[in-house]
Amino acid sequence: MWRSEPSGSNRTRLSSYLRAYATAIDAAKNVFFAANIASTKNLPAELFLVVRGLLYPAPVDGIPDDSAACCEAFARFFADKVTSICSGFDTILTAVSGDVTRAPACSILMDSFQSVLLEDVDKVLGEVRATTCILDPCPSWLVREARGGLAEWVKVVVNASLREGIFPASLKLAVIQPLVKKPSLDPTQLENFWPISNLPFLGKVVERVVAAQLQAFLDDTDFLDPAQSGFRSGHCTETALVAIVDDLRQELDRGSVSLLVQLDLSATFDTIAHGILLGRLVGMGLGGTVLQWLRSFLEGRSQMVSLGDSCSSPQPLSCGVSQGSVLSPMLFNIYMKPLGEIIQSCGMRCHLYADDVQLCHSFPPATKEAVQVLNWCLATVSDWMRENRLKLNPEKTEVLLISRRAEQGMGLQPVLDGVALPLKTQVPSLGVLLDSSLSLEPQVSVVARGAFVQLRRMCQLCPFLGRSDLAMVVHALVTSRLDYCNAFYVGLPLKTVWKLQLVQHAAAKLITGMTYRERTTPLLSQLHWLPICYRAQFKVLVLTYKALNGSSPIYLSEHISSYEPARSLRSSGVALLSVPPASEARLVGTGDRAFSVVAPGLWNTLPREMRQIPTLLGFKKTLKTWLCVQAFNQ
Repeated sequence: MWRSEPSGSNRTRLSSYLRAYATAIDAAKNVFFAANIASTKNLPAELFLVVRGLLYPAPVDGIPDDSAACCEAFARFFADKVTSICSGFDTILTAVSGDVTRAPACSILMDSFQSVLLEDVDKVLGEVRATTCILDPCPSWLVREARGGLAEWVKVVVNASLREGIFPASLKLAVIQPLVKKPSLDPTQLENFWPISNLPFLGKVVERVVAAQLQAFLDDTDFLDPAQSGFRSGHCTETALVAIVDDLRQELDRGSVSLLVQLDLSATFDTIAHGILLGRLVGMGLGGTVLQWLRSFLEGRSQMVSLGDSCSSPQPLSCGVSQGSVLSPMLFNIYMKPLGEIIQSCGMRCHLYADDVQLCHSFPPATKEAVQVLNWCLATVSDWMRENRLKLNPEKTEVLLISRRAEQGMGLQPVLDGVALPLKTQVPSLGVLLDSSLSLEPQVSVVARGAFVQLRRMCQLCPFLGRSDLAMVVHALVTSRLDYCNAFYVGLPLKTVWKLQLVQHAAAKLITGMTYRERTTPLLSQLHWLPICYRAQFKVLVLTYKALNGSSPIYLSEHISSYEPARSLRSSGVALLSVPPASEARLVGTGDRAFSVVAPGLWNTLPREMRQIPTLLGFKKTLKTWLCVQAFNQ
């Protein structure tokens, strides 16, 4: 109308219509974004994908094509990769030695499963993630919602499987959905993709029932190595790193030189030999229908690749365990258990988190045979890997030199399978960038840079998100970065911690809508956010509480000890910890930042009644309130 009659009134009407249209668009965006974010509550990984999809809506899945030919190409590539690795073992090994397939038998024998009750099945159906597979006859979320009427039928199927010792053949087919390893990699190269398995929902239910009973058996027999942290309750990358760094800091404080070797393995889940694994299971005391069921679970499996509406033909699997399976991580831990014993028999410390294997060798700087001892250990590990059909990658194996002076590493040249391993000054370990002096400055810089990148992305969503939704996004994508392994940040120089504190200030102002001129301390108090240094203390104290109450790994509990006075004092029985003498910490900022030194000092400053709170949840709530008072002088 305004174009045909460009009068002032029509121009005003056009402007009002455009404003109303823009307002309606913004309102629709608000509803759309809020609904998408609300659907990923308590699921940070999915929330990250949703946010990335909202900011960059162009579909970039990295898959070059979804045709049947492309599916067949992926299927052949994944199968040929495993075949190539296994054929390399076959040229080296003519037979598997007896000590590889056998393990010392346990005194407790498990030869049958317990039948499950209706309430057990209902609980499992509610706990299993509703990840629908294309092989499922109906969506898995529908099965979960209707479990009241389906639980009895599922119970019959599960108990029949456990009683007969047979895993249903129809549930052994895995659907592979290729996932590009990094967005920066070339999507036309098949080696840049991971084979992500998706299994039928009913199979996961049966596996979860078996996993619960098998885990109880492992706990009763204490079969797994204490240094194994992957896929175990109470264990995580954070507890593993705290123990590793604590040992390294103490050795550095004594003046020792340490070499932290991070072994790189290829397709470990895919090359597990079923015969060797079954030998491990027999050796740990399994038999009868339990062993028969596990044999049925391992054998006769196949996989196919699915892209869009196309699928490849099924490929049979003669080895390996599916990475999408509920039971596979537990079986992998059992398979890898002897490795820790072998490394420790060489006189070295080790830690295993899934297929991430780290071993540490510490020695006085003047020790000449240190490298020979390490090379002997690496050769022993390499032999064990070959015997157990696991492939080491010497070219990707990294060695971190930890010493007071860089020249102390001169002349040290570890060798693995004939490949010289260069000594590095920075190495990523389970998500943390460790450096030679354990200053953690590179780690702090990486975390701060990555967090600021996320904050800049969130600025684009601010106009369309409410405060609660924006806070959820910030917690998932920014605060989680600041809190990961922040137990290391206790005692860091203020100039280092300030980089992270600036991130927290920016996040608080983003949520509250304040300008950069506003004072941040009142905002943190208003949001009930602890500053960075107090968040680090919170993490240390929570780990200490878990260690004292038996809910943390044994290797972490061994780093602290209760205070036992030589004679009866008023301090007896008040849950105090023994603080190492100050004379034992020779270097300021090294030994005094070790968890075994920091944790007792912080713990003993807590009020007596707080140290004796019976539940972890109650301890966390009381501790946060107490630290807020300390931080904001409330």
